[in-house]
Amino acid sequence: MSVKITRREFALTTSAIPLSSRRAAAAGRPVLLFIGAYTSEKNKGIATVRFDLATGELSDMKLAAETPNPTFLELHPSGKYLYAVNEISNYEGQRAGSVCAYSIQRSTGALTLLNRLTTQGPGPCHIGLDRTGRMAMIANYGGGSVASYAIESNGSLRGPVSFVQHEGSGPNAKRQDRPHAHSFNAAPGNKFAVACDLGTDEIRVYAIDPKTGAIKPHGAAKAAPGSGPRHFAFHPNGRYGYAVNELSSTVTVYTWDAKAGALGDVQTISTLPEGFQGQTTAAEIRVHPSGRFLYASNRGHDSIAVFSVDANSGRLSAVEQVSVQGRTPRNFHLEPEGRWLIVANQQTDNIIVFEIDAATGRLRTTGKGIVVGAPVCLRTLG
Repeated sequence: MSVKITRREFALTTSAIPLSSRRAAAAGRPVLLFIGAYTSEKNKGIATVRFDLATGELSDMKLAAETPNPTFLELHPSGKYLYAVNEISNYEGQRAGSVCAYSIQRSTGALTLLNRLTTQGPGPCHIGLDRTGRMAMIANYGGGSVASYAIESNGSLRGPVSFVQHEGSGPNAKRQDRPHAHSFNAAPGNKFAVACDLGTDEIRVYAIDPKTGAIKPHGAAKAAPGSGPRHFAFHPNGRYGYAVNELSSTVTVYTWDAKAGALGDVQTISTLPEGFQGQTTAAEIRVHPSGRFLYASNRGHDSIAVFSVDANSGRLSAVEQVSVQGRTPRNFHLEPEGRWLIVANQQTDNIIVFEIDAATGRLRTTGKGIVVGAPVCLRTLG
């Protein structure tokens, strides 16, 4: 007799498998690493490399799709599709960027364009999907706006279904003269999503409808004036969220009320070593799959800040700051099994691999890496 289980039951079953066991099962299995970048003569679009989960080696780099400035990527939960924003300001005569949907040939990593749509605002810099893969959400940095799209059964995008223009400013006249939406992430429970706006010092909460792809303003949490919230990551337990603040080089810890769709400020901590005086800005943030550690990148100090996470409160304690062996770590990626952290150094055209100590969260230099033009976003597909 065959027994069917739901997707949720399968996810709960696999997440219950110890991380060490999942690592052992994955050892030696190469995965695809997709690389988003600013395009130039060095790089014409989205590239792929083979990433060896046993050794951390990167090899066999290929151009997967030629497209302008694919600076942020996201994979569909099915592993069949990839989405990329084109960080441009003129698409088909409009003052707007664009977003592309691709199907993935898993054996080679080659991408086939499904469709390309306007983002209705210039300079799109981030795309997030809801947790079922039925809708996409985009942040337009240049336009200070957000937009949402429905994802069709064949992976293509439909929309924009919704568009919201942010309003406001912040105290930093050079960077916060107007809104600058910088990220858009679905929250645990899949009823809400949070959009960080660097220009207005706000984390805006939206109600989302995955059935239609629509978004609706729900509320907002104010960040410290002049801090410039950029990216956001939720803890695996769904009770906490973390914003990396670009302008102040800090991380703010929030409680998350999934029923009310509300954020509560808990703690703010620096991503920099005590006494640092140079010019630097924070960029990316990730929570380790175990929930025990958190990582954030510094551009200028050119490091990854490592924190331990208190299981009861979600609060952070600084562990170390590790050199990224390059300049301007715009983005980094935590491989889903939690063993490797891979950094994209935009200004030095290199990607560097670190191994994560499972007990302490500290990063170990591996000597592994690869050269690629202006890499800014990384995603792995097993």
